[in-house]
Amino acid sequence: MNSRKATAALALVTALALGASACNGNSKNSSSSKPGSTGGSSSSATGKDAALNSIVNPSTKKGGTVTMEESDVPDSLDPGNTYYGWVQNFSRLYSRTLLTFKPAAGHDGLTVVPDLATGLGKASPDAKTWTYTLRSGVKFQDGTPVTSKDVKYAIERSNFAPEALSNGPTYFKAYLAGGDKYKGPYADKNPNGIASIATPDDHTIVFHLAKPFADFDYLATFSQTAPVEQSKDTGASYVNHIQSTGPYMFQSYQDGQGATLVRNPQWVASTDPIRKALPDKITIKFKVAATTVDDDLLADNITVDAAGTGVQPQTQPKLITQKQYADQSDDPYAGATSYMAINPNVAPFNNIHCREAVEWGVNKASVQQALGGAVHGDVASTLLPPSVNGYSKFDLFPSKGNAGDVSKAKAALAACGKPNGFSANITARTDRPTEVAAATAIQQALKPIGINLSIKTYPSGKYFSNFAGVPSYVHSHDLGLMLMAWGADWPTGYGFLDQIVDGSAIKPSGGNNLMELNDPTINKALSDAIANTDAAARTKAWGDIDKMVIKTATVVPLVYRKNLLYRPKSATNVTVTQAYLGMYDYTLIGSSK
Repeated sequence: MNSRKATAALALVTALALGASACNGNSKNSSSSKPGSTGGSSSSATGKDAALNSIVNPSTKKGGTVTMEESDVPDSLDPGNTYYGWVQNFSRLYSRTLLTFKPAAGHDGLTVVPDLATGLGKASPDAKTWTYTLRSGVKFQDGTPVTSKDVKYAIERSNFAPEALSNGPTYFKAYLAGGDKYKGPYADKNPNGIASIATPDDHTIVFHLAKPFADFDYLATFSQTAPVEQSKDTGASYVNHIQSTGPYMFQSYQDGQGATLVRNPQWVASTDPIRKALPDKITIKFKVAATTVDDDLLADNITVDAAGTGVQPQTQPKLITQKQYADQSDDPYAGATSYMAINPNVAPFNNIHCREAVEWGVNKASVQQALGGAVHGDVASTLLPPSVNGYSKFDLFPSKGNAGDVSKAKAALAACGKPNGFSANITARTDRPTEVAAATAIQQALKPIGINLSIKTYPSGKYFSNFAGVPSYVHSHDLGLMLMAWGADWPTGYGFLDQIVDGSAIKPSGGNNLMELNDPTINKALSDAIANTDAAARTKAWGDIDKMVIKTATVVPLVYRKNLLYRPKSATNVTVTQAYLGMYDYTLIGSSK
């Protein structure tokens, strides 16, 4: 690379390499592979943790049905209206994006590769203009050729129409020139759409940014870049008739119940270098009790738990102590942190000393046990997990044995004018028993210092769209403490922090900045860092910003998460992907049934 045009792309590769080095606590590189291949080791590796760096039970045989179950409902299976990591992973079966993460074992799975596009983005010297060229021959399931205008429209509807689609991130809105003024395709009737996304021909799409963004290729991996035919779009109800561009399409979809995917006859393998599309059918059921999902996995009645967050505490002992189950288990780091958001707009947490009382009072060791013990994660002191590029080790609220510090908690209560304590609410997701158990552990830890918590539970499928992610609901229901788990949108500090600590991420509904943190200094630090083309300086900045956030006492890091996963014997081509929070890669997985 001999020009400044390569700067942003080089920074991307550097960040990937640095982020990958800490994954799974193993710096050993997986075997190399050609771009577009599955990569990694595909030998018949077996035993515990075999899927961390290998493809277990490899197969090239076509046929069979992959069966999935999920304990609640997704936020949406619409690629433009989702923020759940498992849906981002799952949606690659029926939707193709400009770029994607390579379906591969080990560190190869963090590599960004072309999907709809023919290559990575071509960046201008200042990283403010990014150009992609689309492949020829890609069609929607109705036979209509995919064009650059379909990709542009998909981004417009997903980022600029919160009245209809509120679940996904808004990175494009934040960084596209004029993004603060464009009202979206439903409200703005200009047929040309937003001017800062140019489509000079059917195979070229150009993004003009208001400010430099060195990580832009990562945005091109988001499901929001999956093309949508404007004539077929019906807003929030588009989920009922999604038009596929991937190897599978929806045979049926029932809201709240599940879906069946079958082969898409318009998908052509020669236009898709990354998907093998071996199964004939994929089924998924929603609202299956979490323990039932585990039972079905261990009995080999299903192929995979769609949520990808690991088995429940009731099931865990079997995977730890019984060899026949242990040999079919994997315990990867999830690239995610479980934490408790403290909302400073809910009294008495508008006083920093009241927030600090909670920080000092939480017994993180008991929370770790409630979440399943060490096998489900390490006690956390930072927001950034160790596997994300930019992590810096520090602890601003240390205590012996991670058991909290009662004396400092009581001193903080006195400083906030509540020496006898106060009452507050804490939220957790109903269908996640370990999260409810964590809320109970926090409740028990804070009670002796005079903080009395009431636990409020909500379904995970609506947790952000209707409850914890809706500021008006949070304020009116005094939801001062909210449990949360967050993984990086991509494996750098910005990809982890932006949507949960930047003020611009606060939304009327579907938001993830549950702290409603809107600190001008932190906002500016994030913006300045992502514009910096010096990769080393960016890496340092993420750790510095993490510390700035913790100093506000609006978040209590709890556990750096691990997922204790189980793979039944009928599952083929099984490997963990760190790009999607340490779950199995759904574009690879097959079934011998």
